[in-house]
Amino acid sequence: MLARGITGVLAAILLFVSGAWGAFALAFRSPGNRAVRGTLATLWMTGCAGLWVAWLGWHVAWAPLGLVIAFAVLLAWWATIRPRNDRTWADDVARLLQGKVDGSHVELQNVRDFDWRGEDDYEVRWDTREYDLDRLASADAILSYWSGEAIAHAMLSFGFDDGRHVVFSVEIRRKRGEAFSEIGGFFRQFELVLIAADERDIVRVRTNVRGEDDYLFPLRMTRDAMRSLFVSYVEAANALARTPRFYNTVTSNCTTIVYRMAKRIDGGLPFDPRLLLTGYLPEYFRDNGALDSRFSVDEWRRLGRITERARASRPEDDFSAVIRESVPPAQLPSGDSTA
Repeated sequence: MLARGITGVLAAILLFVSGAWGAFALAFRSPGNRAVRGTLATLWMTGCAGLWVAWLGWHVAWAPLGLVIAFAVLLAWWATIRPRNDRTWADDVARLLQGKVDGSHVELQNVRDFDWRGEDDYEVRWDTREYDLDRLASADAILSYWSGEAIAHAMLSFGFDDGRHVVFSVEIRRKRGEAFSEIGGFFRQFELVLIAADERDIVRVRTNVRGEDDYLFPLRMTRDAMRSLFVSYVEAANALARTPRFYNTVTSNCTTIVYRMAKRIDGGLPFDPRLLLTGYLPEYFRDNGALDSRFSVDEWRRLGRITERARASRPEDDFSAVIRESVPPAQLPSGDSTA
C-alpha cells in the first residue's frame, strides 16, 4: 500500500514537471505571435490537468496512455527545432567570428569594434585583425554584474606586449528586436554566438550604456596555457560558424563553455556551482590558483573595479590602459617570464 502511494506521488510529480516543461516550450518556441503561443501553452496545461484528474482522481484507464501520447508528440515536435545561422540578427551579433591559425600567426575575421553612444545609437565596425601568439602577455577575466552579486557575464581578455587587447565573449545571438530572457535560455529561444571585440566596445557598452558594474581580474597562466586557450576560442568560433548551437542558461553559457575549454589545458580543473553563479567566479579562480594570493578576493574586487574608470574615459584615451590603472598585473607561475 505504501509503495503504491509513493509511486502515485512520484508519478504526479513527474507529470506536473513534464506538463510545466511542455507549457514553457510552447510558450517560447511554438509558431505564431505571443498571443498564439500563450494560447497553445494554456491549452496544453489545461489538457494535462484534465488527464491528471481523469487518471489520479477518476481512475480512467486510458488517461495515462493519453498523457504519454501527448508528451511523445510534443517531444517529436521539439526535436524538429534546429539552431540556424541565417536569421535577421541584431546588429551587434550579426556577424560570426572566424579565424585562421598558422603557427603563431592568427587572423581573426569579424572582430567587433562598435562605437557606442546608446543602446540603439552606435557606429557599426567589423574588422579583420592579426595577432602574434608569441607576443601574448596577459589573460584577464572581466566580470560584468547586471543582476545582483551572484550573476555576472564573464569575458576573457587577452593582452599582447604591444598594448593591444582582444576580448572573447560567449553570448546569446538575439534576433533583431529581441530581448534576453533567462527562462527562454532553457527553451532554445536563442542561438549561441562567440564575439571577439575591442575592449573599448565590449566593456564600455556594458559600463557606459547598459549601466552594468565591471571588474577585471588578472589571471595566473603560463604563456603556453594562454596560447592554448586563445586557440581554443578560435576553434570554437569556427565550429559555431560551421554548425550553429543553441544557448542554454545552464549548460551552454558564458562560463560553462570557457570551463570546458580550460579543462582541456588542466584536466583536473573541478566543476563547481560557482561556474553557474558567475558572480562568485573570483573565489573559484583564487581557490584553484588562477588568481594569486597576494590579496584577498575582496581586495582584488576593490582594485579590479573598472566601472568608474571606463565611464570617465575619453575618446582619445587608451581605453585598455585607463581601465587597468591601479590593477596589479598577475604574478605568473614560476618558470614563465611573460609579463
